[in-house]
Amino acid sequence: MYDQFYGFTGRPFQLTPDPTFYFESGTHRKAMSYLGYGLAQGEGFIVITGDVGAGKTTLVGHLMNTIDPSRLTAVKLVSTQVEGDDLLRLVAEQFGIEWEGQSKAELLRTIEQYLRDQARAGRRTLLIVDEGQNLAISALEELRMLSNFQLGGHSLLQIFLLGQPEFRQTLFHSPTLEQLRQRVIATHHLDPMEPEEVEPYILHRLGKVGWTGNPSFAPEAFELIFDYSGGVPRKLNVLVSRLLLFGAVEELHRISAQHVRNVIAEIESDRGIDETSLAPMPVEEVVAHAATAAAPGSEAPLQWPAPAADTDVLELGSETAVAAPAAPPAADEAQLAELRGQIESLEARLVEQDAALRRVLDLLIEWVERDPDNAPNPATSQVWAA
Repeated sequence: MYDQFYGFTGRPFQLTPDPTFYFESGTHRKAMSYLGYGLAQGEGFIVITGDVGAGKTTLVGHLMNTIDPSRLTAVKLVSTQVEGDDLLRLVAEQFGIEWEGQSKAELLRTIEQYLRDQARAGRRTLLIVDEGQNLAISALEELRMLSNFQLGGHSLLQIFLLGQPEFRQTLFHSPTLEQLRQRVIATHHLDPMEPEEVEPYILHRLGKVGWTGNPSFAPEAFELIFDYSGGVPRKLNVLVSRLLLFGAVEELHRISAQHVRNVIAEIESDRGIDETSLAPMPVEEVVAHAATAAAPGSEAPLQWPAPAADTDVLELGSETAVAAPAAPPAADEAQLAELRGQIESLEARLVEQDAALRRVLDLLIEWVERDPDNAPNPATSQVWAA
């Protein structure tokens, strides 16, 4: 929707990795250098790790776009939690090798013959294994065995391993993977982007879809975007995509720091909503629930005002005195005041979200009226009417 409002030719911040939008940050430049070095060596393992959304898949996709397919056969395997034998079948399938009915020994010979045929045809073979943290130790050992295939003293297969940070722990600290570690010729961890890279990153992706300055961004907006996303590309994409949607709904042509704060508040509010029930709990029920909630550090729930039957009895020598009911602790009153403030904030956010949804609906109706072909089909008309 926002791409139409701003006249973009596409959506620059989609979550699906797209090498077209590759941005060479400092950490990605280093990773590309290691990958290029590995390709020049033509052997061994190259290991690239990074947090979720760091851009590992986009990085490798960009690399593949720069390679001549007539000289290099590259296949990619997204691993799951499989053992060694299953991994061999997945590799064979990616190479286009029929594996059904073959024993492990026969399958290994078939894969080796395929690699030899590729080498004789003047093509090198590269296997890219993504989500390496899911691989079992036995699967990693099978990859090592595949890397042993040679022809004329040259390796027949090179392997790139991509994974999340925990994969480094498995790879470099498992005592059973010493032989594989000796075949790792380069490794790099993708760090988040630096604060000064966020603005060029955003403008780079916008430029890929025909952005001409609408919307513009206040410098403080980029600072808040970095603070919230931590420089992680996927988190940043989520935030800026929501920000552009907000801008389209509000018909903004300049994104300010306050607009970023508003969108961040919406995202956080969305995460805090109980999806099983969108209706907020009545204030009276929340207060009543809070009155019986356990105080911090206590086992039993608070009971105040105390019921008459629970009146404290103090024995003073031979005399018995009835103590007056204890007053509610000041800390509990403060908790209730805080709860009331949170409830009021939540109600205000719900009102804001309702208004935003109504604005979106108005824009959609206006869009449909401009072009009748966009009208929803009868099966969904009741949803729009609602």
